Amino acid sequence: MLIQPLPSHGPWDQGISLDRHTVFSTPIGLNAQGHMQFEILRTDIGEALFQLKHRDDYRQVAFLARSVAAALAGQRFDLVIPMPASRQRPCQPVHEVARQVAVLLGSTYSDQLLLKTWPTALMSDLANYEQRAEALAGCFIVNDTLRHSADVLLLDDLVDTGASLEAACTALRECASIRSISLVALTRRH
Repeated sequence: MLIQPLPSHGPWDQGISLDRHTVFSTPIGLNAQGHMQFEILRTDIGEALFQLKHRDDYRQVAFLARSVAAALAGQRFDLVIPMPASRQRPCQPVHEVARQVAVLLGSTYSDQLLLKTWPTALMSDLANYEQRAEALAGCFIVNDTLRHSADVLLLDDLVDTGASLEAACTALRECASIRSISLVALTRRH
């Protein structure tokens, strides 16, 4: 793992990404349907995330959760929450990792604190930060059911422009019960 801090200018207190998603991605030619094919080498975290999200390999949850817990060794959080998903799936991969991270850290898990009020385009389909920020503007709300002040850990799968994290944390900042917001992105695009 090559842990890197996330930029500190966002509406969060601290954040890290565990590793890059890919080491390289090289075009190798068109397939029979005319779509470009790539030779891709992913980091261990990137490959585990790919297998979890795109091959439904839920055995990867334990490895990813242990990696997050190891990166956060010694830190305490009252609540671990997943980034609400852009794509609907029967079982949300990031939710499963966040649930296991909460167990490993001795924290509470909730997927009901930060909610997405309407579906948005897939962020990977939008070209830049500005388009993503516009698509996400106002789409997150906080369902404040907290009884006490809480230090929150928000878990996301991949950070690229940071627009999703910024929109989510802006909504979380409006909740008076949230004392601090920490972020972990499993992987980063760059």
